[in-house]
Amino acid sequence: QVQLVESGGGLVQAGGSLRLSCAASGRTSSIYRTGWFRQAPGKERDFVAAINWISGRTYYTDSVKGRFTISRDNAKNTVYLQMNSLSPEDTAVYYCAASEGYYSGRYSSSNEYDYWGQGTQVTVSS
Repeated sequence: QVQLVESGGGLVQAGGSLRLSCAASGRTSSIYRTGWFRQAPGKERDFVAAINWISGRTYYTDSVKGRFTISRDNAKNTVYLQMNSLSPEDTAVYYCAASEGYYSGRYSSSNEYDYWGQGTQVTVSS
């Protein structure tokens, strides 16, 4: 089992920055990939970014490329999401997720992830 705990959410003005953290515990040696998803009110949960735990290869949805950066600190079992140039459209609950395998390789699909955190709210005011 893997446990994930997100932190770092909050209220920020448009154009501002936030850094989210996702701390993993438990059987962290089994983690293959960690991803960030977000869910705005009344909308589906959408993929934001992902990182392969060993290789460090990263993936982003188009809307955040150039603004968000995902990184990891293997020694701390923590994944970060640095979010810059935030806009009200980024307002959502952000979830961290972890997968234990490559599976089908569809890193943007929530079905590929085995464990989820409780989420952290990000609110961007205009």
